[in-house]
Amino acid sequence: MIVQIYVDDIIFGSTHPSLTAEFRKLMETKFEMSSMGKINFFLGLNIKQSSEGIFINQEAYTKSLLEKFGMKGDSKVKVPMAFGTKLTPSLDKPAADITLYRQMIGSLLYLTSSRPDIMFAVCYCARFQANPREPHHNAVKNIFRYLKRSTSLGLWYPSGSGFFVQAFSDADLGGCGLDRKSTSGGCQLLDGKLVSWQSRKQTCVSLSTAEAEYIAAASCTSQIIWIQNQLRDYGVNMKRIPLYCDSESAIRICHNPVQHSKTKHIALRYHFIKDHVEDGNIEVHFVRSNDQLADIFTKALPELAFNRILHGLGMMEAESVPISN
Repeated sequence: MIVQIYVDDIIFGSTHPSLTAEFRKLMETKFEMSSMGKINFFLGLNIKQSSEGIFINQEAYTKSLLEKFGMKGDSKVKVPMAFGTKLTPSLDKPAADITLYRQMIGSLLYLTSSRPDIMFAVCYCARFQANPREPHHNAVKNIFRYLKRSTSLGLWYPSGSGFFVQAFSDADLGGCGLDRKSTSGGCQLLDGKLVSWQSRKQTCVSLSTAEAEYIAAASCTSQIIWIQNQLRDYGVNMKRIPLYCDSESAIRICHNPVQHSKTKHIALRYHFIKDHVEDGNIEVHFVRSNDQLADIFTKALPELAFNRILHGLGMMEAESVPISN
């Protein structure tokens, strides 16, 4: 049985229906509460479930955002950020309304709970909240235009799937126009279905692609270990979880960083990945750049590559989900 509580909201479920009924009865005798039955909506998430699987999106929240910020009418924007977009401080451009800009960013960040497709674009724009300019505001509005075309997009988790964990890590060298720091991206999948994802700027400037990819792999490893610990609490002990990286140099560093003189300047905290490789917790494998799912969390992509990765992550429009009403 699993129980999750957030302030005064609670969801619970069990593989044995009798336990669910007993827990609900016990809670109602101890606390003043009402049972809403089968979950359909929780903390802004729309949830559809049936024997075919579970579909999660934030369609209602997305529509409320579009109305709140006056984004009406049709849209032809097919990606959240145009391919090749590079934002800089743009101090020579007109200043944007800082309050409005921060409101838009904050609202979009919550939307990334079920929309990994906008994760990179939102986090990229969030870096300019201190002094937003017109190009930054236009980039944020482009995200909203994309959402107008994809309000029902969400994550599909079919039932009857297998049970294995795999992860992807990627990096974009010097991608930040503010300080030339690289962007790390990572995602973790359970039987090919996305369960966790990250897009964040690295804390130090990387001197090579191999270094940036290595740091991204270390960050992804931290998330893998956390997932392993969570699964262990449920009685599932998983070892040799595959981590896919598209840099052969970074993979070699993961196996033996001592032999590479050019890695001596890399902070020691990133070298723990070698210990987990030796302990058999993870296995680092090479993957072609075209098959790198974490690409979507590090840079703006062309439409074809963007849609290919969305399919690989298990994202679907609500009307395409095979759930019977």
